[in-house]
Amino acid sequence: MSMSKRIVLGLSAAAITVALAGVGFATGQADSAQNPAGGRGGPGRFGGPGFGRGGPGGRGGAMGVLGPMMIERLDLTADQKDRVKQIVDSHRADQQAIGQRMMAAHNALDTAITSASFDEALVRTRAADVAGVEADESVLRARIYAEVLQILTSDQQAKLKTMQADMQQRRGQRGQKH
Repeated sequence: MSMSKRIVLGLSAAAITVALAGVGFATGQADSAQNPAGGRGGPGRFGGPGFGRGGPGGRGGAMGVLGPMMIERLDLTADQKDRVKQIVDSHRADQQAIGQRMMAAHNALDTAITSASFDEALVRTRAADVAGVEADESVLRARIYAEVLQILTSDQQAKLKTMQADMQQRRGQRGQKH
């Protein structure tokens, strides 16, 4: 691979990583502000806020299983890399808004859970609020994924499906070890 291709590939991967890290950074800042002593979990929580499976943005960040490592392995053309960046950038405000809503919903749930008096209805309401934001996040991730999928060639789409199946298989094998 030529030096210029390596530079373009590295810059593209860095741009995608920066875009995907936005929600994660905002989440980390809020968690640090809420829990300055360190550690992810607040009072009454087991393992932290749980922003979807796999952390903020769910598996693989805002693009789900189509994160920077997957993108890099698909051998995208320069034009495709530019389009991916445009797609991610076009949804940045939505990602940030959902990240803020997610933090607010989790904070409200934490407050209900750790209240001096137990109020089941309030806890259920706040948990439902979190679920609603997580649903919105999933829809956004699916929208981004679908938009990126449209710019891939049929060979790239087939390669992506194979990589996803391999990931799923490895995930299943890890789950069987426990």
